[in-house]
Amino acid sequence: MADKFLDKVYEARSSEEQRALYDDWAKSYDDEVAENGYATPGRTAALLAGVLTPHDAPILDFGCGTGLSGAAMAGVGFAVIDGVDVSDGMLATARARGVYRDLRTIPLGAPLDVPVGAYRAITAVGVIGSGAAPLDTLDDLLSRLAKGGLLAFSFNDHTLEDPTFEERVTEHISAGTVRQVVHDYGDHLPGRDMKSLIYILEKK
Repeated sequence: MADKFLDKVYEARSSEEQRALYDDWAKSYDDEVAENGYATPGRTAALLAGVLTPHDAPILDFGCGTGLSGAAMAGVGFAVIDGVDVSDGMLATARARGVYRDLRTIPLGAPLDVPVGAYRAITAVGVIGSGAAPLDTLDDLLSRLAKGGLLAFSFNDHTLEDPTFEERVTEHISAGTVRQVVHDYGDHLPGRDMKSLIYILEKK
């Protein structure tokens, strides 16, 4: 299969164009990323399992897409996972996996509408960065966590080319609003020689 969507996803586009791309990609997404060895969901799930107990603590999978990250989290023992995404097409595939307690569509660009502390952890696997959600999403997700809550997210190599993403994380750490629990650089899409940096931050 030609990597036509992976070749397009990092291009700049409007939010509506971005959502349309993910809707179009929904049916072939899993196959395309699997062909390239998509490793970040499994890495994130394993790292989160090492720092979050009990495993029945509620988790929100932000930008869950087709549910690969939710499936990875269920695979390491997490039992209560909700998911949100902007793409109805992606959510249809995620729903079929049967690993989510609840799935819903969220409006493009709107703040996350969940009560503070509703989730012990929020994940954003492959969500924030180039071709995806903007940097301010990081601040929004942190604002939805209560003290002690965990935010697990990744920046791929394309995103790391822009220093402002890591700088925002450093700002939060320096300000004392979060504690860095995990900082792990490793495989993302080995088939494309791409890596990702996974952070887990604890809200203080």
